[in-house]
Amino acid sequence: MQKTILITGCSSGIGYDTAHYLHQNGYRVFASARKSEDVQHLKDEGLDAYLLDVTKPESIQETLKSILKLTDGKLYAVFNNAGYGQPGAVEDITTDVLREQFETNLFGLHEVTRQVIPIMREQGYGRIIQHSSVLGLISLRFRGAYNASKYAIEGLCDTLRLELDKDDIHVVTINTGPVHSDFRKNATKKYYEHIDGRPTVFEEEYKKELLPYEGKKKDDPFTKESDVVMTNIINALESRRPNPRYYNTSATHILGTLKRLLPTSILDKILLRV
Repeated sequence: MQKTILITGCSSGIGYDTAHYLHQNGYRVFASARKSEDVQHLKDEGLDAYLLDVTKPESIQETLKSILKLTDGKLYAVFNNAGYGQPGAVEDITTDVLREQFETNLFGLHEVTRQVIPIMREQGYGRIIQHSSVLGLISLRFRGAYNASKYAIEGLCDTLRLELDKDDIHVVTINTGPVHSDFRKNATKKYYEHIDGRPTVFEEEYKKELLPYEGKKKDDPFTKESDVVMTNIINALESRRPNPRYYNTSATHILGTLKRLLPTSILDKILLRV
């Protein structure tokens, strides 16, 4: 039987590439995006695509209802990929901006997960793949909102994995490091939307450390193409007992290992130089 998967956040980057990769490898993919023009683009490329805003529970419900009509009520997997990064120092991020970050990165992921669990429990199996980050393992300056949202995903997934231990529903966390995509470009837009032009002691450091990332060179040894994620996605979907967590990119492996081995004070000194 053909395996089915719902993927959120397919307008670009890892979500887009994963949707096409799985489609080409025999999966029935239901790609989704928040903007109608992105949905149409996905359809034009031969994918089943749906308008889905993860911050709106009714949008999730309607999309799942449409998908289940086509699959005899079954859904093998979901890849909660939708998310973005809000740059800025913690003191420069208003509570409303932090809440907006959490609405997509955490609360949206949580709502999709809540809605698919009853489907998977009734059918007796399923895979829930949650897209975290290397910044769910370690923290970097000026990434506080994003760090916090990804750390929260880690705790949510670790708890959910324990709660679903008696069910054949596997919860897998994907920790991705720097990958060539529109992520940095979109994060820069959020900087200009919410941070730029406001009084801050970090103005010069923003110009030096944040804004250059938009044009980061293709030959950066730590930034990889999104295909580094695909092997782990396949493992998460097809392994009889998938790992609870998969690291993507050498940066994730290095920093994740340092987090486990080093005292916090020493790790902080290293991260201040990253």
